[in-house]
Amino acid sequence: MQLKENILNQFINPQGSNKDLVDLKLQNVTNQLLNFFSDAGNKPTNPKFKNFGTQHFKIPSNPKSDEQISSSLQELFDSSMNPSNPKYIGHMDTIPTLWSIIGDYVASAMNNNLLSLEMSPVLTQLEYSITEQFASLFGLPNSSGGLMLGGGTLSNLQALIIARNDKLNISNGNIASLNNEPVIFTSEHSHSSVQKIGMIIGIGTENVIKIKADKNSKMDIQDLERQITEQKKIGKIPFAIVATAGTTVSGNIDPLKKIAKVAKQNKLWLHVDAIYGGAVIFSEKHKHLMNGIEHANSIAFNPQKWLYVAKTCSMVLFRDFKSMIQNFRITAPYMKEQNEYINLGEINIHGTKYAEIVKLWLSLLGLGKSGIRELIDFSFEITETFITEISKREYLKLTSRPELNIICFRAEPNQIQNSMLDKWNEKLQNYLLAKTDFFLSLPRYKGKLWLRTVLLNPFLTKGHIESLFSEIDEFNEKYHKTA
Repeated sequence: MQLKENILNQFINPQGSNKDLVDLKLQNVTNQLLNFFSDAGNKPTNPKFKNFGTQHFKIPSNPKSDEQISSSLQELFDSSMNPSNPKYIGHMDTIPTLWSIIGDYVASAMNNNLLSLEMSPVLTQLEYSITEQFASLFGLPNSSGGLMLGGGTLSNLQALIIARNDKLNISNGNIASLNNEPVIFTSEHSHSSVQKIGMIIGIGTENVIKIKADKNSKMDIQDLERQITEQKKIGKIPFAIVATAGTTVSGNIDPLKKIAKVAKQNKLWLHVDAIYGGAVIFSEKHKHLMNGIEHANSIAFNPQKWLYVAKTCSMVLFRDFKSMIQNFRITAPYMKEQNEYINLGEINIHGTKYAEIVKLWLSLLGLGKSGIRELIDFSFEITETFITEISKREYLKLTSRPELNIICFRAEPNQIQNSMLDKWNEKLQNYLLAKTDFFLSLPRYKGKLWLRTVLLNPFLTKGHIESLFSEIDEFNEKYHKTA
């Protein structure tokens, strides 16, 4: 049987017979992409939602032409969120570095599987090396190491699986063998993934104990100590504390040093969710914010956020990497056994494992530590500009003093009844998006709706911020009597 030429041309011929055709396709798609993103600042940050319906994406009976595929691709561009626009400041979605975009392209083309060393002989070594270097940057000892995973939830999950197996002495993960229920402690403002993980690892969401936060949205140490004592009294087994270094809504950092001391006193595993804030380790000016993280048993960090790497790109680091292996490794008979570079599929949640490491590595090569430092410091400078504008206006309130580049604030004009303030802030969000194309998110926090900004885009300017607050003032003047 001979395959048709149009089918074979959907692949790059290893003998090079269709090289010119492939080159033309790649050029056309690259030009289309480049034309869109080079003009992203003039395109909507958040296009109006359009319900296409299932049939719109129907799988065709026969192949589509390149022109038809290009049209479908353009539709994706035009209808998707646009984090490349500097006015997109509502979520932790970054404009990715060019090299991380290229890294995704290269990783997909190579199609190596980091399941095993023989299926990814160089990339496995690269992942081991880069994660060890990140562990060192966070101050972990020479015994440390890490893994790349597809997102922050999986990074937190693997850390807490190891914490459970290690601290409860159940390397097989069988919590049914325990006489009492295990519990985890975390801040009331920690990421929702921690509760989800409680369900996944079999302890139940009710055994993820939420610790009160102080007025600055940081974990309250006294309440942590009280809850540990209380849970022990009622017969539960505390085994881990999850501290947050960069809360999702307000960007605050739990008191890591104090929490580490409590964890040590009670022989608990300390996991630090530094998924967002961990990037500050690259800044000489601001890395002190992570003081105490060096005492962690495990750390989760996402380069896909403040290191500007295309999604997904996450890692989990362990203080004692050999112990992690002992508490998790499941060998697979279909993989060649390895010792120096253990097959990552044996010690990782993923089976088939995508080469997230390529885009991170290329991005690191392109920026270097100095370039990352400059980006982080720029974010802090632009954040101070933003906070200064808020402080000039009595009708704007911060939920807490920001520590990173996440700012959570809301309007509370004296003329508006308290019961109407949520609705008024929602209208403000809609007004800004419709009139100025500034996209700010609207999370519920401490029982109220707040406007949230994440100042990541390197093309964001002081002029953008001044323009935003001018529009907020205009809305306040026009609508201060109505909600």
